[in-house]
Amino acid sequence: MQISIVTVAQRPDLIGPMWNMPNNWPEYMLHDPVAGIYFERLSSVFPEYQLAAFDESGIVVGKLNSLPFRWDGTDDDLPDRGWDGIQERGFTGRDRGVVPNAVSLLEARVVPECLATGLSIELLKAARRNAIGLGFTDMFGPVRPTHKDREPEVPMAEYLARSRPDGLPEDPWVRTHVRLGARLVKICPVSMTIVGTLAQWREWTGLPLKESGPVVIPGGLVPVHVAVEHDHAVYVEPNVWMHHSLTG
Repeated sequence: MQISIVTVAQRPDLIGPMWNMPNNWPEYMLHDPVAGIYFERLSSVFPEYQLAAFDESGIVVGKLNSLPFRWDGTDDDLPDRGWDGIQERGFTGRDRGVVPNAVSLLEARVVPECLATGLSIELLKAARRNAIGLGFTDMFGPVRPTHKDREPEVPMAEYLARSRPDGLPEDPWVRTHVRLGARLVKICPVSMTIVGTLAQWREWTGLPLKESGPVVIPGGLVPVHVAVEHDHAVYVEPNVWMHHSLTG
C-alpha cells in the first residue's frame, strides 16, 4: 500500500474524511468537555498542523492532530492537565495574540486495517518534519501509553518505570517516541477529566455501577471513581509528557 501524508491546509478536501475516520475509542472518551470546545476546531483554526494519510485510492487511513503553543523552556511549564490543558493554552494563546514557539501532538490514529503496519510511526515522523518546516525546534505530546489499560490499577509511575532488556520502555507507543529521539519528561496526572451521571456512565460503559468506589472500565488507563450517593462518576486520566527536540 502506498501512503501519502499531507496537511489539511494543503488538502482541505480531506478535512471531512479525516474527522470521519473509524473511531475505536471507548464511548466515554468522546465526552471530554474540553475536547468538546476545542478539538474539532483544529482543522479550521490550525489546518497546517493537522496531518492526513491517504492511500493510492484517496481513502484517508490515518491522521495526526497537533497545535502550536507558547512554552517557557522549562519542564515545569508543561501543564499537569496535559491533553486538556494544552488545548486550552493553544487556543487561548492564539486568541490573545501570543506567539507560539512549540508544537504539541494531540492524537494519532489509523484505521483498523492499518494497525501494526508502521503507519503511526510514519505519521509521527511526518509531524516532526512538519513542525520543523513551520519553524519550530520543540515538539511535545501528552502521550497515552498503549498498554496501560491492561493494568489500570498500577500507578502510572510504576508502569513507566518498566523497561525491556535493551533499555527501551516496555510500553509500545512510549517506546516509539523514544526510538525517534524523544525523552520522557513527566507524568501529567490529570490530563483528561470526564464527568457524568451514573446513567451516562452506565450507557457509556455497559456496567451496572451500583457501588461507590473505584471501578475498572473498558479501555481505561485508571479506574473511574463512582459516587452512588451523589449520582456521578469521574474519570481522571493520566498521560505522560514526551519531548522531541527537533534540532541536530
